[in-house]
Amino acid sequence: MTTRLEGLLDGQLDRHSEVAAAMRAQLPQVQAVADELIRRLAAGGVLYTFGNGGSAADAQHLAGELIGRYLRERRPLPAVALIGDAAVVSCIANDYSYQDVFARQVTALVRPQDMVVGFSTSGTSPTVVKGLAAARANGACTVAFTSVRGQELADSADLAVVVPAEETARIQEMHVLALHLVSELVDRWAFDTPDNRKAL
Repeated sequence: MTTRLEGLLDGQLDRHSEVAAAMRAQLPQVQAVADELIRRLAAGGVLYTFGNGGSAADAQHLAGELIGRYLRERRPLPAVALIGDAAVVSCIANDYSYQDVFARQVTALVRPQDMVVGFSTSGTSPTVVKGLAAARANGACTVAFTSVRGQELADSADLAVVVPAEETARIQEMHVLALHLVSELVDRWAFDTPDNRKAL
């Protein structure tokens, strides 16, 4: 039994490594997301992000890396995870529809200079699809973190990071990798200020 379980776990690790290696093809997209986010933050924009379940955690993770820090001591950067306000989310879900929980917030808050990132492993989550559509209607830059299952969502966004896998666990693992790569590039930019350079 132990040997069988070890084989199962080894297989999971092997598949993780395989998908992670395949993510090299997505590095230009990751770079494009980071570059555009930097451009918008420099111009006074805000990052808004959302998702459901594990993807909600990814959205909060990305916002936390920007408001807190990734690796370096630098100024906090404006980011909002739209899943975090229980009163607002439950109000919209109760009074309208759960499918509207992100779109209604986006319509209220997002401006053309902002970036809106939706996480969806399947690419078909109605809340994420509607949220990104509302962001487009407001003139903001839209970004989809999805998978090969979500090509339609990716095609409808301005930018997309598409994980080359279909298993939810592997997709979520690569979304965390991608948001860390974006955070690394944004962190370096935010740290590279005249005051910080003097302190080096």
